Amino acid sequence: MAPRRRRVVWAKSARQALDDVIGRIAEDSRDAARRVLSQALESASTLTSFAERGRGVPELGDPAIRELFVYSYRLLYEIRNGTVAVIGFVRGARDFDDWWQRSSLKTLLPPLTK
Repeated sequence: MAPRRRRVVWAKSARQALDDVIGRIAEDSRDAARRVLSQALESASTLTSFAERGRGVPELGDPAIRELFVYSYRLLYEIRNGTVAVIGFVRGARDFDDWWQRSSLKTLLPPLTK
C-alpha cells in the first residue's frame, strides 16, 4: 500500500529560525550554509510521504510532535489531520529548551519534567 500523502507547511517562526541559522552559517561558509539549507528543505519535503519516520521529541512525550536531525539541528514538526507543520528548527538540546519556552505549544501539552 502506498504511503499516505500529506501537505507540509512551515510555521512562520520555523522558517525564520531556518533563515537565521543559514545566515549565521553563511558568515563562515556559504557552501556549508547551502548544504544545511538544502538538507533541511529536502528532509521537510520527504514528510509528505513519510511523516512518521522522525522520532518523537523525547522532551515532550507527544507522538504527534516529531523531529528529524539535519546535521546538528533539529527540524521539529507536528502531524495533524493530513498536514505536517514544521514548527521549529533549533540547534541541539540546549536551544530546544529556549525554543520551548517561547513556543505556544507549551500551553497545549503537559509541562516538561526533568
